[in-house]
Amino acid sequence: MTVRSILDRKGSDVVTLEPEQTLARAAQLLGARRIGAVVIVDGERRIVGILSERDIVRVIGEAGGDALGLRVDQVMTSKVTTCGEAHTVNHVMEVMTQGRFRHLPVEKDGKLAGIISIGDVVKRRLEEVQREADQIREYIATA
Repeated sequence: MTVRSILDRKGSDVVTLEPEQTLARAAQLLGARRIGAVVIVDGERRIVGILSERDIVRVIGEAGGDALGLRVDQVMTSKVTTCGEAHTVNHVMEVMTQGRFRHLPVEKDGKLAGIISIGDVVKRRLEEVQREADQIREYIATA
């Protein structure tokens, strides 16, 4: 199972923002789309950062409500770990677990090509385990 197979099923649409947008705009977008992170891109769709709900909550906890007026690029994580379409589900799970994050942008030719969430990975892995169990049951029944 690869990242490409997940994107083929879920699609490669990604909610993005420009770095100069405000945290208020980012929070509004996350709430409206019911998502946990937004990828920050430049005009050529190159990944320049990622901003999660946790990032917003952290900065509001530190600076109060005025933090919502800050620019996204002042708060985002700018050192973004990404994956490629050929990476396996197991590799992505390992990267997400080690990095302790729930969203992993997919990069192709230096540009944003999709995003994988921990939910996508777990769903795909559960489907894989169920298929393997079904194959073993079928094998045993025919032996």
